Amino acid sequence: MTTQFELQPKETELQKLADQCWEEAPNRERRLEEEAYEAGEAIRRGEYSLANLEAIVRWKSERLVVYVIANSTTSIRRALEVAATPESTTAEAMSALLALKGVDLPLATAIMAVIHPEKYIELDMGDLEALGQMRQDVRFYEEYLTFCRRLVERGFVMPQTEAPGPTPLHALDRALVQWSRNRSL
Repeated sequence: MTTQFELQPKETELQKLADQCWEEAPNRERRLEEEAYEAGEAIRRGEYSLANLEAIVRWKSERLVVYVIANSTTSIRRALEVAATPESTTAEAMSALLALKGVDLPLATAIMAVIHPEKYIELDMGDLEALGQMRQDVRFYEEYLTFCRRLVERGFVMPQTEAPGPTPLHALDRALVQWSRNRSL
């Protein structure tokens, strides 16, 4: 079964929405995001530490930190190593992360997105709403990732070089989140 995504905002609005999302973000949110991307870079360099994982978790969900820090150093190291290995498939990386206490699918995708921002996009409820979807599982994420990569390849969003995770995929994520925020105003 292939999922049908229906982009709710206009493709031509995506860059404007991505820019608006970063410009309107509160200072604390910006700082947490910057720290998360710094942690992702450290993980790519082989620093598979609780501190790096915690920085990412804190950015996405403060309430999950208490659960994630309950994981052993060994299990954190193992999961981050699989996630950071470029040869790992999406399913392998996601399975390793989902094996950690406190890590759900949206958090696992956020971890992947900061470790490999050129390759992955996070999956959250705002993104799903902007694509007319609500389903969440690893297979769905792989389909979502393929859809987002194809959308980015069409050139409607550009890297936001002044923001953390300066990749078109992260700019698309910001655009989808902002579209969802704008709708709720």
